Parts: sequence; structure tokens; C-alpha cells
Amino acid sequence: MKPRTAFYPGSFDPPTHGHRDMLQAALAVADRLVVAIGVHPGKAPLFSFEERVELIREMVSEIAGGEGRVDVIAFDGLTVDAARDCGASVIIRGLRDGTDLDYEMQLAGMNGTMAPEILTVFLPATPATRHITATLVRQIAKMGGDASAFVPAGVARKLTQKFSS
Repeated sequence: MKPRTAFYPGSFDPPTHGHRDMLQAALAVADRLVVAIGVHPGKAPLFSFEERVELIREMVSEIAGGEGRVDVIAFDGLTVDAARDCGASVIIRGLRDGTDLDYEMQLAGMNGTMAPEILTVFLPATPATRHITATLVRQIAKMGGDASAFVPAGVARKLTQKFSS
């Protein structure tokens, strides 16, 4: 059987405990995982691409069996094109609730039409992380709140640094 490469796209701005759980679950179903950070010229993320790569690599190092199996890349086009370019046979998508499912089903349908050779796999969020979104984490940190319950320690430190200046 050939090694299975999974493609996990997102903004990861910032990486959260939910992202960490998805990384761990994706590594359970794939031999190699490509974490693909969407970089779009019209968007101004809180963390630079380089910072997000560093934070994701730190998370991966804390996952048993993760090191050496995860690549982190940038992409700015269609997800299916980037997945195909990486040799992925699977796109990983996390689901928190029914709203996510409705949206993700539409994406999976469109992606499946454009790239029928690439399967979309939905992984459910764990109950402990289902409520976490990067958008809410950024808002909490921006307003001076403590976001440490929602993100790894390294991310919490970086958030504090970003908003203390």
C-alpha cells in the first residue's frame, strides 16, 4: 500500500487546541500530513506566516509520532490544487457543529467535482475543543483577556506579546 498523504488547510491564526487535536487525529489516518497555511494578499493576519509555521511545528513536536511526518507550507490558490501539488489523496476538515457541516459539505462537493481523486475526510472536534475558534481567541487576547485555556502555551505567550505593545 502506498503511503497516504493528507492535506490539512487553514489559516491557523492562531493555532488552537482544536487545531492540535485535528493534527493528532489526522496523523492517526495518514502517513504524512501537509499543514497548509492559507496566505491571501487581501487579508492581514495577526501572526505572520513564519510565526504560524513556528507555532505549528512546536505543536507537532508535542504530539507523539508527529515529528518527521508533518510538513508546513503556504498556499494562495484553490485547496484542491495545493493538495494535488503535494501528492495528497485526502483533505482533512474539522467539524465543530452543524453549521460547519453544512459549509464543509458544500466545499467537499465542489472539491470532489474539481478533483475526484482527492477524498475529503471530516474529523469531529473533541468535546473539550468544540467551542474554540481562532477568531474568538484573537478577540479575547485583543481585549486583554486570558486565552491560555484555548491555545498551547507557546501561542498564549505570543498572543500576550502581540497585544502588550
